[in-house]
Amino acid sequence: MTQTTGARPSPPSFLQEVRNAVTPRATLLVLGVLALQLLFITSYVGALHQPKLRDAPFGVVAPQAAAEQAVTRLEQLPGSPLDPRPVTDEAGARQQILDRKIDGALIVDPAGTTDTLLVATGGGTSLATALEKLAVTLEEAEQRTVRVVDVAPASSRDANGLSSFYVVVGWCVGGYLCASILAISSGARPSTPRRAGIRLGTLVLVAIVGGFGGALLAGPVLDALPGGFFALWGLGTLITFAVGAATLALQSLLGVVGIGVAILIVVILGNPSSGGALPPPLLPPFWAAIGPALPPGAGTWAARSITYFEGNAVTGALLVLSAWAVVGVAVTMGAALAHTRRPA
Repeated sequence: MTQTTGARPSPPSFLQEVRNAVTPRATLLVLGVLALQLLFITSYVGALHQPKLRDAPFGVVAPQAAAEQAVTRLEQLPGSPLDPRPVTDEAGARQQILDRKIDGALIVDPAGTTDTLLVATGGGTSLATALEKLAVTLEEAEQRTVRVVDVAPASSRDANGLSSFYVVVGWCVGGYLCASILAISSGARPSTPRRAGIRLGTLVLVAIVGGFGGALLAGPVLDALPGGFFALWGLGTLITFAVGAATLALQSLLGVVGIGVAILIVVILGNPSSGGALPPPLLPPFWAAIGPALPPGAGTWAARSITYFEGNAVTGALLVLSAWAVVGVAVTMGAALAHTRRPA
């Protein structure tokens, strides 16, 4: 009995292997990653490559006639580095710095040749340094000298005043990674309001634990951010939940693409514009404008206010973070309700 064997199938061509290895869906996702990569480079380099002082709120303390002349002269500086305004006295200037209404102040001594510059390194060492360099240049032109007084100094263990920014970045990362894992593990779009509610509830627990851990590490453990432990814990909880809820909302609307949009908002746009590496007066106009409205910027401002400025001027930042949280919850639950009502 003769046994016949069929012809062996020919091996797939290289192009067929490529099509099997990289599906159209994977191709689109890879192109999306490439776009995010280039946007990341553009945003970070664009925001941070050439710091230039712009419209920094700045106080001038001097006798009335001298103050008006000094304000006029500062207003006319090339490039508008300062937004000057007269302040009644040194105590008022110090308080306005602590209230975060101004970034620095010049106390003019009419009886001598040495003036005093008030700065706050707790709001960012790079900003205080820029103000000092500008003041020294201006004073030298008038054959005067300046001494610098730090009204709200950054901790000696908080190099360049960046620890508040880093802990906020950590909370943001925890928020969108947790939301991404919750979605990817069982589908990006929650099919029912109950499932959406469970995801949001899980996110609350993660936010509480992550907020506590971040505040504990940055404060008592590493002593980078002195004081305000419980306030920082609450802030970390709010930041983590706000970013996570926003990510869940984007995923519920866009599917897995929502993760990329969350990264675009929080990491690519939010981090360089946050004022962490460079405070707002040193950022280009676009980044300075969007920063306060995004979670990293609002979080960094609030963290620095809690740590170095007696908790002043946090209301606006907390409202921004709360808005992200509330809208994130509403969109997530609304998308889940819409999904259940959709005809099969």
